[in-house]
Amino acid sequence: MKKLSRAVVLCASLLAVPSSPDSDIAFAEVYRYQQDPRIDAVRDFFLQYDCPAAGLALDFVAAADHNGLDWRLLPSIAFIESSGGKDFRNNNILGWDNGRQEFRSVSAGIHYVGYQLAHSSLYRNKPLERKLFTYNPRPEYVRLILDIMSTLGPESLPPKP
Repeated sequence: MKKLSRAVVLCASLLAVPSSPDSDIAFAEVYRYQQDPRIDAVRDFFLQYDCPAAGLALDFVAAADHNGLDWRLLPSIAFIESSGGKDFRNNNILGWDNGRQEFRSVSAGIHYVGYQLAHSSLYRNKPLERKLFTYNPRPEYVRLILDIMSTLGPESLPPKP
């Protein structure tokens, strides 16, 4: 019964987000992630600050997984760049191209930026700190993102029983 209620809550939270109808996450993937503690960590972090991005936790984690990124990176960038989805335009919650880049949905923007951070020649094969400096060269930016990543939890979270 608990598994069913978690799945219903997860699906309901995805449907409540404006970008969810055109999310890049297939239902089978939603089911696969339903017991993933990283989803809860991202959602709980954003909820703690009353951020609309809480409903995008699955997108953040899936985009990171698909591109071999640390699961904490994209939500941390979103927290700094758009206050967790409180202030953004063009469906660009991650501030890509200083917020000028337009995306068909918030979900599409998350997946696009995740792909770029892993595969673009500007970011590929760089350590995390160099990726962040390339993303935003303000000296304090790297420290801010790393601090938020630390707040989200360890890089590896054990599955919930």
